[in-house]
Amino acid sequence: MRRKPVTVLTAAAAVAALALVGACSSGGSGGGSSTASSGTYTWWDPYPQHDKNSDWEQRAQRCGEDAGVTIQRTAYDTTALTNQALLSAQEGTSPDIILLDNPAVSTLADTGMLTTTEELGLDTSEIDENLLAAGVVDGETYGVPIGANTLALYYNKAVLDAAGVDPSTLTDWDSLTAALQAVTDSGKKGITFAGIGTEEGSFQFLPWFWGAGADLTDLDSPEAVQALELWTGWVDAGYAPNSVIQNSQNTTWEEFLTGDFGFVENGTWQVNSAAEAGFETGVIQLPAMDGGVAPAPTGGEFIVAPVQQDTDRYDVTRQIVECMTTPEGFVDTANTFAYYIPPTEAGQEALLAEKPELETWVEAVRSAKGRTSDNLGTDYPMISEALWTAVQNALSGAQTPQDALAAAQTEAETATS
Repeated sequence: MRRKPVTVLTAAAAVAALALVGACSSGGSGGGSSTASSGTYTWWDPYPQHDKNSDWEQRAQRCGEDAGVTIQRTAYDTTALTNQALLSAQEGTSPDIILLDNPAVSTLADTGMLTTTEELGLDTSEIDENLLAAGVVDGETYGVPIGANTLALYYNKAVLDAAGVDPSTLTDWDSLTAALQAVTDSGKKGITFAGIGTEEGSFQFLPWFWGAGADLTDLDSPEAVQALELWTGWVDAGYAPNSVIQNSQNTTWEEFLTGDFGFVENGTWQVNSAAEAGFETGVIQLPAMDGGVAPAPTGGEFIVAPVQQDTDRYDVTRQIVECMTTPEGFVDTANTFAYYIPPTEAGQEALLAEKPELETWVEAVRSAKGRTSDNLGTDYPMISEALWTAVQNALSGAQTPQDALAAAQTEAETATS
């Protein structure tokens, strides 16, 4: 396995391009030494909203107690966490455990600062392969997903009923576009989505991109052009508002809650808000171009173990990770972060036993794909930036979809060469 020196500035530049688009951490920061006595294990996560008195804190402490140690937990903002992790590796002060936004796993792994699951003695055979793939670099697996969230289409039942649209019939792009026309013709607005020029824009575009059969190593393929033409076509026809070019995912949700839209592309994290909306909502899968479910990108954290000089610590680290990743543990995480879908079949079935209404989201996660999958690793942030720039240029009318994606491919090749 590779063990190369950590270059903080280079790796941090890649991390800075990634925004947290599908997870639950919020602003705030934490401090604390990454060194510990033999009976104390250090734990860093991106959940400053869960303080010392929270159920999350108590759960982490219980896993430490079960392994015979005390957990010293520190919470950081997501970007600060990744940068701090890189710095700690350079200084030789890495914590024992980090919970890390999944696109950043490859960034840390590429520096050589993470143990593999094989080195840790961790069994990952029950983890869904499509979710585990976000932590695979050059054939080696780093860490375990604690759960995943992803995207689907929420709909306003009253709006669709008035337009004569049956959501169960929306199984490909043609049927969805016809539904948007029907909703618009009925006097409502068709769909809103986030086309903002950040990682959120790429995150929301990827289901259509992948659903057309496109690949992130070939941004200007005919399939990629078809995906971008779908979005620009919706805007040109008035099925989606011009505001999509600056919409964040939060903004799209606020638009949907007005009751004026038939559909919104959004994530698992809006399940509770949808239940409290002033109208009946439903959820359907994002359709692929010619039918079936489009792969949507995954959000959520991996639990990873940095390299330690004292390798005897790994046995306890493995016990803590195993405690956090039992089927019951995955359900606890799902409920804490409303809702991370467990990454194992056993965990998913346990969650559905409690909340059968989440079946659509379980199916979406089973079809989802990590953004750094296909061994993109640290190339992903540069590719993503080129992609969201193309989306911006096409939605604004500055370039045709074909020209915008051709420029994106050139930009990506230059940045990753």
